[in-house]
Amino acid sequence: MSEEIVIIGAGISGLSSAYYAKEFGLRSKVYEALNSTGGLLDNFSVEGFRFDNAVHLSFAKEPEVRKIFDQTEYNTLSSESKCFDDGFWLKHPVQNNLYPLPIERRIQLLESFVKRPNIKTINNYEEWLIHQYGDLIANYYPIKYTKKYWTVEAKELSTSWIGNRMRRAEFGEVLRGSMTPNTPNTYYTSEMRYPKTGGFKSFLKPLILASDVEFEKRVIKIDTNTHTVSFSDGSNVVYKQLISSMPMPKLVECIKDAPKEVKDAASSLYATSIDLVSIGFNKDVIKDLWFYIYDEDIFASRAYSPSMKSQDNVPNGCSSLQFEIYSSRHTTKMHTKQQLIDNSLYALEKLNIANKHDILFTHHKKIKYGNVVFDIGMEDRRAIIREFLDSVGILSIGRFGEWDYLWSNQAMMSGKRAIERILDGK
Repeated sequence: MSEEIVIIGAGISGLSSAYYAKEFGLRSKVYEALNSTGGLLDNFSVEGFRFDNAVHLSFAKEPEVRKIFDQTEYNTLSSESKCFDDGFWLKHPVQNNLYPLPIERRIQLLESFVKRPNIKTINNYEEWLIHQYGDLIANYYPIKYTKKYWTVEAKELSTSWIGNRMRRAEFGEVLRGSMTPNTPNTYYTSEMRYPKTGGFKSFLKPLILASDVEFEKRVIKIDTNTHTVSFSDGSNVVYKQLISSMPMPKLVECIKDAPKEVKDAASSLYATSIDLVSIGFNKDVIKDLWFYIYDEDIFASRAYSPSMKSQDNVPNGCSSLQFEIYSSRHTTKMHTKQQLIDNSLYALEKLNIANKHDILFTHHKKIKYGNVVFDIGMEDRRAIIREFLDSVGILSIGRFGEWDYLWSNQAMMSGKRAIERILDGK
């Protein structure tokens, strides 16, 4: 069997490539290892409750993305979020909202902020944080949180991923937030969007409808000389052009004649995994759309409420919450499924959200790929792989194909760019 364009993976980037291939009159087919589309943006149901694969909200601004997403009716939600640390609930970002803390701690944090070092050459994320916030704020909050979310110390991370994800500290904002609870929302977007029905995946419907997808097609080998992709079921497909949203290390693993330098670079890359503990409640107990958790005795780094995103996600009169617990090959202590659930129940009590009588069920699911880890030097090793893939004519797309910190809108644009590159090459 032969196809003009073979696309590996039916996540948003792969579906986007299929959509734009069709728009430009190109023939393509998507091969998906699982039996459902959506990838990380897919969802699942438990006893009539719908949960996304981790928190997903859209703040896309690109006209191409809005053209697709806005075909689905959506709720508009405030981007305000909370942070929990040592018994205190603070607005996000913490450094701009210190008011709930005891006066002596606020003074200490402000003094440290004023004395923050002027580091001329930033070598890692820890130095960036101390340069921005001073020693105390950095160590009390983002450095501690980094270990929970990224699974490594802040000094082991580069800074290329930051962009507008971390609020750069301004003295006036920090001072104001230490004196009053009436602070503006300084999140990088003022509003979030979420489908009224069907979960976040509903935003992808136009892409799904335009795509020819074959399911349960797990790639085991790619021959770049004969342009052949082999699947675990024994079938093969010959391609004229190959687009892959497979995780970059897995893609290289499938290319048997990849040079040793490329294989070594690929084996050095790693991502976090996410253990999702999803909880259904028999009444409305949730007040916040999502929040970050700094306490180290709580495994989860953040939690969000599907029922706050849309009431369509829960039965009438009910609510829901999902905890995200991150791990990687550098996690020193792994927990069992039951330990993760028990700790999440402990978190509910410590955060004063709910008690055992409010709970209908708990559910655990593991997502193998969560976030790309930007360990020091990763970008150089990734460049070796990208150069090789270009040399053999493979376009690698999406969060894990590009091996980058892409949001859903950026992943969709990644799929579109692949088709544009093919057209430019004609």
